[in-house]
Amino acid sequence: MGFVSLGCAKNLVDSEVMMGLLDRAGARLTSRPEEAEILVVNTCSFIDAARQESVDAILEMARHKTEGAARKLIVSGCLVERYRDEIRRNIPEVDAVVGTGELEAILEAAGIAPASGAPEPQLFNILKSNGHADIRSGRESQSGAHKADPAAFRPEGNHREGQGRFSRDAWQGASHLLPTYLYDESTPRFISTPRASAYIKIAEGCDHPCSFCVIPNLRGKFRSRRFESVVAEAGRLVANGTREITLIGQDTTCYGEDLGLKDGLAQLLDALARIEGLRWLRFLYAYPNRITGRLLDTMASHEKICKYLDVPLQHASPDVLKRMKRGAGADIFLKSIAKIRAAVPGIALRTTFIVGFPGESLRDFELLEEFIAEAGFDWLGVFGYSDEEGSSAYGLDSKLPRRTIEARKRRLMKRQQEISRARKQQWVGREVLLLAEGESSETSLLWEGRTEFHAPEIDGKVYINDFGTLESLEPGCFYRAEITEAHDYDLVARIVSGPL
Repeated sequence: MGFVSLGCAKNLVDSEVMMGLLDRAGARLTSRPEEAEILVVNTCSFIDAARQESVDAILEMARHKTEGAARKLIVSGCLVERYRDEIRRNIPEVDAVVGTGELEAILEAAGIAPASGAPEPQLFNILKSNGHADIRSGRESQSGAHKADPAAFRPEGNHREGQGRFSRDAWQGASHLLPTYLYDESTPRFISTPRASAYIKIAEGCDHPCSFCVIPNLRGKFRSRRFESVVAEAGRLVANGTREITLIGQDTTCYGEDLGLKDGLAQLLDALARIEGLRWLRFLYAYPNRITGRLLDTMASHEKICKYLDVPLQHASPDVLKRMKRGAGADIFLKSIAKIRAAVPGIALRTTFIVGFPGESLRDFELLEEFIAEAGFDWLGVFGYSDEEGSSAYGLDSKLPRRTIEARKRRLMKRQQEISRARKQQWVGREVLLLAEGESSETSLLWEGRTEFHAPEIDGKVYINDFGTLESLEPGCFYRAEITEAHDYDLVARIVSGPL
């Protein structure tokens, strides 16, 4: 179904929900866009580069409508939440738009009746990434999914809404209604990841006041899925062959607060880790001041919970973090990191930073450099500041030139490359549990895999160049492997035994 799914894993789950609804209604799926009658682009609008990628994808799919067999083009996702009217006005090939809180409206947009009265199957297309209709669904869910009860939102979210945190007034053409949709265990999903791995979105939206970010404006207030719903979905996935589950949300560490749960994420992990047949369980992303002792104890006590933590810190200078409306600083972060490593020995830590935030001085940047050298992260990503209309940082003075931002980004990544190279050398000679993913895209002479210390798609790779006594490997199976070489970000391994 022209399903170009752009952006993060949370967006991918949205695509899987829409594909599941269409599949259940009788739509036929194909991997060839030139054969598709209906094309869908599920967009990202996080930063300027993501918006440009989304627009490029829309225009590419539009050519299949103007020059090929496609008869309908649908645009969904975050770009719709921000530029609903502009998309319809400036790209006439687009037939319908579907926002992040309107996933079930994909059936109406595609012109397909729900499953109970599905017409003859139509031809859709899935593209792997990684008159206009304005769909604004107000109907009751047909799948069991629901809209969050406004009375159940976190007090922080309600308070910040009163302060204008979720305002879309600066976005011309955007709906003023915030998304409230949540899928549940009865909602159909067409899983697009390799069979052994799957994502589960446990929460949607965000209440944090970060001044650089518009995700709360795009996705609405934080809201958790019911505990039993997540456990039921996980159980069904494992029964169907999934061995690795990654829990996702803009801030998974807030999970359950709106449901009255204390340490909700720790409770959820404890329940999921008891599912027979599940091998690995991880979660993305953690907010620094929400990492509790109980959460760390739960991670340490279950072998199935990956010793991996992704906690975006964004900066280390207290002055910059204050302007970002996040707080803390290098000293506090270092104490937290020491606590995490003591509680969960051998844990892999990943983080991301923003360089070039308005007012960032050279000394602020140097503090960040010193911090990453002392912290020694296993994985690290750097974004250059993107000036987002609708964020509170948009109105700040002292904006840095783009060339300065890019230079600082390159400098920080070069420093991290040195840190990563040294840390990866410590892997040589270690024996690890390895998930074999398949033949390398770079050469048929190598296979690729991951350890529990590698999250899907975002971290380095483990290249397998020696099958040991085995003639072949099976994708989605686990093996014991020895690390034989280390590079800046990637590792090389030989198979010792398996499959397990």
